[in-house]
Amino acid sequence: MSSWNAWQIQDTNVVTAALLAIVAVSMLQGIRRGAPGSAKQLFFFLASSLVTVAAVVLSAVAASALSPRLYTWLTGHGMPRPDPSASVVVQFGYTIVSGLRDLPLFRFAVLILLCYSLIRLLIGLAARFAAEAGTLPLALLPSGGWVGRAAGGAIGTALGAGRALLFTAILFGYCAISPQGPMTGYIQQSGLYQEVAAQVIRPAAGSLIEQQLPVFARKMSKEMDELWLKRYDVIDAELPDDIVQAAKSITEGKESPEAKARALYDWVGTRITYDNEKVLVYETKGEWREQNPEQTFATRKGVCIDYARLYAAMARAVDLEVRVVTGQGYDGRGGYGAHAWNEVYLPERQGWVPLDPTWAQTGNWFDPPRFSDTHIRQA
Repeated sequence: MSSWNAWQIQDTNVVTAALLAIVAVSMLQGIRRGAPGSAKQLFFFLASSLVTVAAVVLSAVAASALSPRLYTWLTGHGMPRPDPSASVVVQFGYTIVSGLRDLPLFRFAVLILLCYSLIRLLIGLAARFAAEAGTLPLALLPSGGWVGRAAGGAIGTALGAGRALLFTAILFGYCAISPQGPMTGYIQQSGLYQEVAAQVIRPAAGSLIEQQLPVFARKMSKEMDELWLKRYDVIDAELPDDIVQAAKSITEGKESPEAKARALYDWVGTRITYDNEKVLVYETKGEWREQNPEQTFATRKGVCIDYARLYAAMARAVDLEVRVVTGQGYDGRGGYGAHAWNEVYLPERQGWVPLDPTWAQTGNWFDPPRFSDTHIRQA
Protein backbone atom coordinates (compact mmCIF):
# COMPACT_ATOMS: atom_id res chain seq x y z
CA MET A 1 0.00 0.00 0.00
CA SER A 2 1.38 3.41 -0.88
CA SER A 3 2.19 5.98 1.80
CA TRP A 4 -0.56 8.19 0.31
CA ASN A 5 -3.24 5.55 0.91
CA ALA A 6 -1.73 4.69 4.29
CA TRP A 7 -2.17 8.15 5.78
CA GLN A 8 -5.58 8.47 4.13
CA ILE A 9 -6.86 5.40 5.95
CA GLN A 10 -4.89 5.39 9.18
CA ASP A 11 -4.21 9.07 9.96
CA THR A 12 -7.04 10.55 12.02
CA ASN A 13 -4.98 13.58 13.07
CA VAL A 14 -7.04 16.79 13.19
CA VAL A 15 -4.37 18.60 11.15
CA THR A 16 -4.75 16.02 8.37
CA ALA A 17 -8.53 16.35 8.56
CA ALA A 18 -8.28 20.14 8.37
CA LEU A 19 -6.02 20.03 5.30
CA LEU A 20 -8.32 17.57 3.54
CA ALA A 21 -11.36 19.66 4.51
CA ILE A 22 -9.79 22.77 2.96
CA VAL A 23 -9.34 20.95 -0.35
CA ALA A 24 -12.77 19.28 -0.19
CA VAL A 25 -14.66 22.49 0.59
CA SER A 26 -12.82 24.34 -2.18
CA MET A 27 -13.70 21.53 -4.62
CA LEU A 28 -17.40 21.67 -3.67
CA GLN A 29 -17.38 25.44 -4.04
CA GLY A 30 -15.80 24.99 -7.46
CA ILE A 31 -18.51 22.57 -8.53
CA ARG A 32 -21.17 25.01 -7.36
CA ARG A 33 -19.58 28.01 -9.10
CA GLY A 34 -18.75 26.24 -12.33
CA ALA A 35 -15.63 26.78 -14.42
CA PRO A 36 -15.77 30.60 -14.86
CA GLY A 37 -16.41 31.38 -11.19
CA SER A 38 -13.82 28.88 -9.98
CA ALA A 39 -11.21 30.11 -12.42
CA LYS A 40 -11.87 33.66 -11.28
CA GLN A 41 -11.37 32.65 -7.63
CA LEU A 42 -8.12 30.86 -8.48
CA PHE A 43 -6.91 33.85 -10.46
CA PHE A 44 -7.64 36.20 -7.55
CA PHE A 45 -5.92 33.83 -5.10
CA LEU A 46 -2.75 33.72 -7.21
CA ALA A 47 -2.82 37.47 -7.81
CA SER A 48 -3.32 38.16 -4.11
CA SER A 49 -0.45 35.84 -3.21
CA LEU A 50 1.87 37.60 -5.66
CA VAL A 51 0.82 41.01 -4.36
CA THR A 52 1.45 39.90 -0.77
CA VAL A 53 4.92 38.57 -1.59
CA ALA A 54 5.78 41.74 -3.51
CA ALA A 55 4.51 43.94 -0.67
CA VAL A 56 6.54 42.00 1.92
CA VAL A 57 9.73 42.26 -0.13
CA LEU A 58 9.26 45.96 -0.89
CA SER A 59 8.34 46.79 2.71
CA ALA A 60 11.40 44.92 4.00
CA VAL A 61 13.64 46.91 1.64
CA ALA A 62 11.94 50.17 2.61
CA ALA A 63 12.14 49.39 6.34
CA SER A 64 15.84 48.54 6.04
CA ALA A 65 16.48 51.89 4.40
CA LEU A 66 14.33 53.90 6.81
CA SER A 67 15.46 52.27 10.07
CA PRO A 68 18.90 53.94 10.34
CA ARG A 69 17.41 57.27 9.30
CA LEU A 70 14.73 57.02 11.97
CA TYR A 71 17.37 56.10 14.57
CA THR A 72 19.50 59.10 13.59
CA TRP A 73 16.51 61.39 13.76
CA LEU A 74 15.39 60.11 17.17
CA THR A 75 18.85 60.32 18.72
CA GLY A 76 19.53 63.70 17.15
CA HIS A 77 16.37 65.34 18.43
CA GLY A 78 16.69 63.94 21.93
CA MET A 79 13.86 62.75 24.12
CA PRO A 80 13.74 64.34 27.56
CA ARG A 81 11.98 62.18 30.11
CA PRO A 82 8.42 63.43 30.70
CA ASP A 83 7.73 65.29 33.90
CA PRO A 84 6.46 62.98 36.64
CA SER A 85 3.16 64.84 36.60
CA ALA A 86 2.65 64.08 32.89
CA SER A 87 -0.33 61.95 31.91
CA VAL A 88 -0.13 58.19 31.44
CA VAL A 89 -0.59 58.72 27.69
CA VAL A 90 2.51 60.93 27.55
CA GLN A 91 4.50 58.47 29.64
CA PHE A 92 3.37 55.56 27.44
CA GLY A 93 4.30 57.53 24.33
CA TYR A 94 7.77 58.13 25.73
CA THR A 95 8.16 54.40 26.37
CA ILE A 96 7.22 53.52 22.77
CA VAL A 97 9.41 56.22 21.23
CA SER A 98 12.39 55.27 23.39
CA GLY A 99 11.78 51.66 22.36
CA LEU A 100 11.94 52.69 18.70
CA ARG A 101 15.26 54.38 19.44
CA ASP A 102 16.86 51.65 21.55
CA LEU A 103 15.51 48.41 20.04
CA PRO A 104 16.58 47.83 16.41
CA LEU A 105 14.31 44.86 15.68
CA PHE A 106 11.31 46.54 17.25
CA ARG A 107 12.00 49.62 15.13
CA PHE A 108 12.35 47.45 12.01
CA ALA A 109 9.14 45.53 12.81
CA VAL A 110 7.12 48.73 13.26
CA LEU A 111 8.50 50.20 10.03
CA ILE A 112 7.90 47.05 8.02
CA LEU A 113 4.33 46.88 9.31
CA LEU A 114 3.65 50.49 8.35
CA CYS A 115 5.37 50.13 4.97
CA TYR A 116 3.56 46.86 4.26
CA SER A 117 0.17 48.38 5.05
CA LEU A 118 0.80 51.33 2.73
CA ILE A 119 2.37 49.30 -0.09
CA ARG A 120 -0.28 46.59 0.16
CA LEU A 121 -2.99 49.23 -0.13
CA LEU A 122 -1.42 50.89 -3.17
CA ILE A 123 -0.46 47.69 -4.98
CA GLY A 124 -3.71 46.02 -3.96
CA LEU A 125 -5.85 48.69 -5.58
CA ALA A 126 -3.89 48.51 -8.83
CA ALA A 127 -3.84 44.72 -8.78
CA ARG A 128 -7.57 44.58 -8.17
CA PHE A 129 -8.32 46.50 -11.37
CA ALA A 130 -5.80 44.42 -13.29
CA ALA A 131 -7.27 41.20 -11.93
CA GLU A 132 -10.79 42.26 -12.89
CA ALA A 133 -9.61 42.90 -16.44
CA GLY A 134 -7.63 39.67 -16.51
CA THR A 135 -10.64 37.55 -15.59
CA LEU A 136 -12.80 38.76 -18.48
CA PRO A 137 -11.63 35.98 -20.86
CA LEU A 138 -12.59 33.41 -18.20
CA ALA A 139 -16.24 34.15 -18.89
CA LEU A 140 -15.83 32.13 -22.10
CA LEU A 141 -15.40 28.92 -20.10
CA PRO A 142 -18.46 26.64 -19.88
CA SER A 143 -20.52 27.48 -16.79
CA GLY A 144 -23.39 25.01 -16.96
CA GLY A 145 -23.81 21.28 -17.39
CA TRP A 146 -21.60 18.52 -16.13
CA VAL A 147 -18.61 19.74 -18.14
CA GLY A 148 -18.67 23.17 -16.50
CA ARG A 149 -19.25 21.64 -13.06
CA ALA A 150 -16.44 19.13 -13.50
CA ALA A 151 -14.06 21.81 -14.70
CA GLY A 152 -15.11 24.01 -11.78
CA GLY A 153 -14.47 21.15 -9.36
CA ALA A 154 -11.01 20.59 -10.80
CA ILE A 155 -10.15 24.27 -10.57
CA GLY A 156 -11.61 24.41 -7.05
CA THR A 157 -9.42 21.47 -6.06
CA ALA A 158 -6.36 23.33 -7.34
CA LEU A 159 -7.41 26.39 -5.35
CA GLY A 160 -7.92 24.23 -2.26
CA ALA A 161 -4.47 22.74 -2.70
CA GLY A 162 -3.01 26.24 -2.73
CA ARG A 163 -4.90 27.16 0.42
CA ALA A 164 -3.83 23.93 2.13
CA LEU A 165 -0.25 24.63 1.12
CA LEU A 166 -0.45 28.09 2.69
CA PHE A 167 -1.93 26.61 5.88
CA THR A 168 0.86 24.01 5.98
CA ALA A 169 3.47 26.76 5.62
CA ILE A 170 1.95 28.59 8.61
CA LEU A 171 2.05 25.39 10.70
CA PHE A 172 5.62 24.77 9.54
CA GLY A 173 6.62 28.24 10.69
CA TYR A 174 4.96 27.69 14.07
CA CYS A 175 6.84 24.40 14.56
CA ALA A 176 10.13 26.07 13.59
CA ILE A 177 9.66 28.99 15.98
CA SER A 178 8.31 26.85 18.83
CA PRO A 179 9.83 23.34 18.59
CA GLN A 180 8.71 22.63 22.16
CA GLY A 181 5.32 24.29 21.76
CA PRO A 182 2.13 22.67 23.10
CA MET A 183 0.86 21.79 19.60
CA THR A 184 4.14 21.13 17.78
CA GLY A 185 4.32 17.41 18.50
CA TYR A 186 0.71 16.84 17.49
CA ILE A 187 1.10 18.82 14.27
CA GLN A 188 4.16 16.83 13.30
CA GLN A 189 2.27 13.56 13.83
CA SER A 190 0.10 14.37 10.83
CA GLY A 191 1.19 12.21 7.91
CA LEU A 192 -0.18 14.64 5.33
CA TYR A 193 1.54 17.58 7.02
CA GLN A 194 4.85 15.69 7.07
CA GLU A 195 4.54 14.81 3.39
CA VAL A 196 3.68 18.34 2.23
CA ALA A 197 6.36 19.86 4.47
CA ALA A 198 9.02 17.45 3.21
CA GLN A 199 8.09 17.58 -0.47
CA VAL A 200 7.15 21.25 -0.89
CA ILE A 201 7.75 23.60 2.06
CA ARG A 202 11.23 22.52 3.11
CA PRO A 203 12.74 22.45 -0.43
CA ALA A 204 11.10 25.77 -1.32
CA ALA A 205 11.93 27.63 1.89
CA GLY A 206 15.43 26.23 2.34
CA SER A 207 16.94 27.39 5.61
CA LEU A 208 14.82 30.53 5.83
CA ILE A 209 11.99 29.12 7.94
CA GLU A 210 13.81 26.42 9.90
CA GLN A 211 16.97 28.36 10.72
CA GLN A 212 16.53 32.09 10.21
CA LEU A 213 12.94 32.51 11.43
CA PRO A 214 13.57 31.05 14.93
CA VAL A 215 16.64 33.28 15.34
CA PHE A 216 14.66 36.35 14.36
CA ALA A 217 11.80 35.31 16.66
CA ARG A 218 14.15 34.90 19.64
CA LYS A 219 15.76 38.28 19.04
CA MET A 220 12.37 39.91 18.62
CA SER A 221 11.11 38.24 21.80
CA LYS A 222 14.11 39.59 23.69
CA GLU A 223 13.44 43.12 22.46
CA MET A 224 9.76 42.81 23.38
CA ASP A 225 10.86 41.81 26.87
CA GLU A 226 13.06 44.90 27.04
CA LEU A 227 10.17 47.06 25.87
CA TRP A 228 7.97 45.41 28.50
CA LEU A 229 10.51 46.30 31.18
CA LYS A 230 10.08 49.94 30.24
CA ARG A 231 6.60 49.73 31.77
CA TYR A 232 8.18 50.63 35.10
CA ASP A 233 9.06 54.00 33.57
CA VAL A 234 5.31 54.53 33.34
CA ILE A 235 4.20 52.80 36.54
CA ASP A 236 6.80 54.55 38.69
CA ALA A 237 6.86 57.81 36.77
CA GLU A 238 5.64 59.87 39.71
CA LEU A 239 8.53 60.44 42.11
CA PRO A 240 7.44 61.14 45.71
CA ASP A 241 9.13 64.11 47.38
CA ASP A 242 10.68 62.00 50.13
CA ILE A 243 12.40 59.74 47.58
CA VAL A 244 13.61 62.72 45.56
CA GLN A 245 15.01 64.48 48.62
CA ALA A 246 16.68 61.30 49.89
CA ALA A 247 18.28 60.61 46.51
CA LYS A 248 19.63 64.15 46.27
CA SER A 249 20.97 63.99 49.82
CA ILE A 250 22.68 60.62 49.22
CA THR A 251 24.38 61.84 46.05
CA GLU A 252 25.29 65.28 47.35
CA GLY A 253 28.87 66.08 46.44
CA LYS A 254 29.04 63.27 43.89
CA GLU A 255 30.04 64.72 40.55
CA SER A 256 30.07 61.80 38.12
CA PRO A 257 27.07 59.63 37.17
CA GLU A 258 29.02 56.55 38.29
CA ALA A 259 29.65 58.02 41.74
CA LYS A 260 25.94 58.85 42.08
CA ALA A 261 24.90 55.40 40.86
CA ARG A 262 27.24 53.65 43.30
CA ALA A 263 26.13 55.82 46.23
CA LEU A 264 22.49 54.94 45.59
CA TYR A 265 23.42 51.27 45.21
CA ASP A 266 25.13 51.32 48.60
CA TRP A 267 22.19 53.07 50.24
CA VAL A 268 19.43 50.83 48.86
CA GLY A 269 21.49 47.70 49.41
CA THR A 270 22.16 48.46 53.08
CA ARG A 271 18.97 50.25 54.14
CA ILE A 272 16.35 47.89 52.70
CA THR A 273 15.72 44.55 54.41
CA TYR A 274 14.69 41.49 52.41
CA ASP A 275 11.04 40.66 53.12
CA ASN A 276 11.06 36.89 53.65
CA GLU A 277 7.46 36.96 54.85
CA LYS A 278 6.31 38.38 51.51
CA VAL A 279 8.03 35.51 49.71
CA LEU A 280 6.53 32.94 52.10
CA VAL A 281 3.00 34.27 51.62
CA TYR A 282 3.43 34.13 47.85
CA GLU A 283 4.85 30.60 47.88
CA THR A 284 2.28 29.15 50.29
CA LYS A 285 -0.86 31.12 49.43
CA GLY A 286 -0.15 32.43 45.94
CA GLU A 287 -0.79 35.96 47.22
CA TRP A 288 1.44 38.63 45.68
CA ARG A 289 1.73 41.84 47.70
CA GLU A 290 2.40 44.50 45.11
CA GLN A 291 4.18 47.57 46.39
CA ASN A 292 5.49 50.74 44.79
CA PRO A 293 8.84 52.45 45.48
CA GLU A 294 7.26 54.80 48.01
CA GLN A 295 6.02 51.85 50.09
CA THR A 296 9.42 50.18 49.92
CA PHE A 297 11.09 53.43 50.96
CA ALA A 298 8.68 53.88 53.87
CA THR A 299 8.74 50.32 55.23
CA ARG A 300 12.40 49.65 54.38
CA LYS A 301 11.32 46.14 53.35
CA GLY A 302 10.87 44.40 50.02
CA VAL A 303 11.95 41.65 47.64
CA CYS A 304 14.19 41.89 44.60
CA ILE A 305 11.70 43.68 42.33
CA ASP A 306 11.03 46.19 45.11
CA TYR A 307 14.76 46.86 45.56
CA ALA A 308 15.11 47.34 41.80
CA ARG A 309 12.11 49.65 41.45
CA LEU A 310 13.20 51.79 44.40
CA TYR A 311 16.73 52.05 43.03
CA ALA A 312 15.36 53.05 39.63
CA ALA A 313 13.13 55.72 41.17
CA MET A 314 15.97 57.20 43.20
CA ALA A 315 18.32 57.12 40.21
CA ARG A 316 15.82 58.95 38.03
CA ALA A 317 15.43 61.54 40.79
CA VAL A 318 19.07 62.55 40.23
CA ASP A 319 18.82 62.39 36.42
CA LEU A 320 20.45 59.00 35.90
CA GLU A 321 19.27 56.83 33.02
CA VAL A 322 18.29 53.53 34.59
CA ARG A 323 16.17 50.48 33.91
CA VAL A 324 14.75 47.51 35.79
CA VAL A 325 15.82 44.10 34.50
CA THR A 326 14.06 40.82 35.20
CA GLY A 327 15.28 37.30 34.62
CA GLN A 328 16.87 34.46 36.57
CA GLY A 329 19.28 34.76 39.48
CA TYR A 330 21.57 32.07 40.88
CA ASP A 331 20.12 30.63 44.09
CA GLY A 332 23.37 29.31 45.59
CA ARG A 333 22.15 25.71 45.40
CA GLY A 334 22.98 24.97 41.80
CA GLY A 335 19.77 26.38 40.38
CA TYR A 336 18.18 29.65 39.32
CA GLY A 337 15.04 31.48 40.37
CA ALA A 338 13.07 34.55 39.33
CA HIS A 339 15.03 37.70 40.09
CA ALA A 340 15.22 41.42 39.33
CA TRP A 341 18.09 43.90 39.28
CA ASN A 342 19.10 47.15 37.56
CA GLU A 343 21.21 48.57 34.79
CA VAL A 344 22.36 52.18 34.79
CA TYR A 345 23.81 54.04 31.82
CA LEU A 346 27.19 55.63 32.52
CA PRO A 347 28.30 58.17 29.89
CA GLU A 348 31.92 57.88 31.00
CA ARG A 349 31.84 54.19 30.06
CA GLN A 350 29.51 54.74 27.12
CA GLY A 351 27.37 51.79 28.10
CA TRP A 352 24.97 50.14 30.51
CA VAL A 353 26.37 48.81 33.78
CA PRO A 354 24.61 46.02 35.76
CA LEU A 355 24.10 46.17 39.50
CA ASP A 356 22.11 44.18 42.04
CA PRO A 357 21.11 46.11 45.18
CA THR A 358 19.29 43.06 46.58
CA TRP A 359 22.59 41.19 46.86
CA ALA A 360 24.61 44.20 48.04
CA GLN A 361 25.04 42.86 51.57
CA THR A 362 26.65 39.66 50.27
CA GLY A 363 29.45 41.40 48.37
CA ASN A 364 30.15 43.85 45.59
CA TRP A 365 27.41 43.54 43.00
CA PHE A 366 27.97 46.88 41.31
CA ASP A 367 29.30 45.81 37.90
CA PRO A 368 31.43 42.93 39.22
CA PRO A 369 33.32 40.58 36.85
CA ARG A 370 31.20 37.76 35.38
CA PHE A 371 27.93 39.32 36.49
CA SER A 372 26.15 37.40 33.73
CA ASP A 373 27.22 34.08 35.25
CA THR A 374 24.77 34.59 38.10
CA HIS A 375 22.19 36.79 36.39
CA ILE A 376 20.38 35.63 33.25
CA ARG A 377 18.31 38.28 31.51
CA GLN A 378 14.84 37.31 30.49
CA ALA A 379 14.95 36.20 26.84
